[in-house]
Amino acid sequence: MLLPVTMNNSVYISEIFSSIQGEGFLAGRRQIFIRLSDCNLDCTYCDTDHSRGETCRVESAPGSAEFIHPLQPLFLDDVLKIVTEWCTAVPGAHHSISLTGGEPLLYADSLAGWLPELRRLLPVHLETNGTMHLALEQVIGHVDYVSMDMKLPSTSGCTEHLWDLHREFLRAAHGRNASVKVVISNDTLCDEIEQVCSIIEAIDRMTPLFLQPLSGGGMGVDICVAHILKLQETASARLPDVRVIPQMHRMLGAL
Repeated sequence: MLLPVTMNNSVYISEIFSSIQGEGFLAGRRQIFIRLSDCNLDCTYCDTDHSRGETCRVESAPGSAEFIHPLQPLFLDDVLKIVTEWCTAVPGAHHSISLTGGEPLLYADSLAGWLPELRRLLPVHLETNGTMHLALEQVIGHVDYVSMDMKLPSTSGCTEHLWDLHREFLRAAHGRNASVKVVISNDTLCDEIEQVCSIIEAIDRMTPLFLQPLSGGGMGVDICVAHILKLQETASARLPDVRVIPQMHRMLGAL
């Protein structure tokens, strides 16, 4: 049953589109992406405009790369209509819904009502910067996959050390197909990777860790292979599931 249409039940969305997941545990899966506006961090490598706008971009058909521009904010029934129509138009094509951003958990109050309804259509995959563990606790029962970033000072430009927040977040996400992603560059220190491993080991050392090379211009990456291998060796000495995956959707030229 749909929730009453109230402002608390509306969110600001940057775009809704259908594409291939290019990062982390579900890389290669096709998803319906719901990109929410706003973020609580300002990472230097972020390639996404997460500012609020008067309208958002919604593909006119899944995979068409042609867009309509409905007014903001959007309500649950608007989004349910889009997802339902796309699941009907291309049955079986989509593995899950990816809630991404920005930082989706800034809308945890509204998502607590949205997710049970969306989850009736497809599993829910949450992409998050892994800093808002209290907000996660509001929605975790309605999430099937959690892909959390750990922000390395060397690559993110975040002046605050977020290790304690990441530790509490991963603890809250445990048991929900949680995985960890870190963006690595030539400036990434082995000590940073050791810190990531220590957090994962303290909660569940079987948690997959994805090392994502920083994207460069075009389809390349801004890190040399020798350094990638050094960081992979550091992590693999402590964790059993360490993978190096660049942003596949950039290589495909996909949204």
